[in-house]
Amino acid sequence: MEVGHLPVLAEEVMTILSPRPGSLQIDCTLGGGGHTERILEASSPNGRVLGLDADPAAIDRVRERLARFGDRLVLRNADFRDVGTVAPAAGFARVDGLLLDLGLSSFQLADTERGFGFRAGGRLDMRFDPARGVPASELVATLDAAALADIFRRYGEEPRALRIARAIVRDRAIAPVDTAERLAAVVERAAPAAPGRRRVHPATRVFQALRIAVNDELGALEAVLAAAMDLLQPGGRLVVLSYHSLEDRIVKRFVATERKGCICPPELPVCVCGRVPRLRAVGPQPVMAAPDDVTSNPRSRSVRMRAAERIAA
Repeated sequence: MEVGHLPVLAEEVMTILSPRPGSLQIDCTLGGGGHTERILEASSPNGRVLGLDADPAAIDRVRERLARFGDRLVLRNADFRDVGTVAPAAGFARVDGLLLDLGLSSFQLADTERGFGFRAGGRLDMRFDPARGVPASELVATLDAAALADIFRRYGEEPRALRIARAIVRDRAIAPVDTAERLAAVVERAAPAAPGRRRVHPATRVFQALRIAVNDELGALEAVLAAAMDLLQPGGRLVVLSYHSLEDRIVKRFVATERKGCICPPELPVCVCGRVPRLRAVGPQPVMAAPDDVTSNPRSRSVRMRAAERIAA
C-alpha cells in the first residue's frame, strides 16, 4: 500500500469474509483498495470483486494500482446506496460477501482541495462525489444558527452546538467561512478543547456532522444494508466497519432486527406477520482494534466491526 494508507482490521475482515476461489465479493467503499487487494489475492485464481466508490479519484487510483488483477476487479463510480441496482447490472446479483468500511480514506483526509480534514485545510467541500449535492461551504454560508446547531447536534453529537453555530454566523458576516482551516479556527475560538482533551481537536464533531449532512451518509447506510439482504446468498457474509456511534447504532439495530423471527404482539395466538430471521451474528459484536493495531494505524482507534451471515428464508 502507499505510504500513509493501511486497511483497517484487515486480518479480522479477511477471517470473516473468508474469500475462496470463484467467490463473488462486493467492496462498497473502495477507498485505497487495501481490503479489495487482500480479497482478490485470497480468492485467486478466479474470484471476483466489485469495487464501488462515490469518489472518482478513488476509482482512478485503484484501477491503476490493482491493474494486475485484470477483469477479476470490476470498478464502478457509484454511491453505495445504489448497490442494489449497480451490482446486478455488473454481474454481481448474488454474492458471497459484502464489505462496508465507513471511514474516510487517508487520501481524502490529505487532499487539500476537498476540505475533509481541518489539518489539511483547503476549500470546504466535503462531498464524496464532487459532482453531486451541495458543498459544506454552502450550508455554512446560508443556514441560520438554529439549523446549523441542529446539524452539529444530530450528526456530531456536539454538546456546544448552538454556541458554535452562533459563532459561525457572527464570523461569516465579517468574512466567508469557506475553507476547512477557517472553520476549524472559528470552532476552536468558540469552544476550545477542555483540559485533558487537547489530543482531540474541538472541531472534530463539527466536521463529522457537516460531512454526514452533505453526503446523507446515514440515509445511504440504511439503504445499502437493506440492499445487502437481496444481494447476499445464503451463507454470504456482511461486514461493516463504523467509526462513530451514529453509524454503529444503525448497524447494530439492523442486525438485531434481521435476527428476529416473529414480531407479532404476544397476545396473538398465531403468527400473522410471517417474519423469519434472515441474519445470524458472526463472531463477537463489536470487534475493536487491538492496542498494537492502533499504534501502527491510528485510523483504527475508533473502529467498531460488526459481522453477520445471511441465512435461508
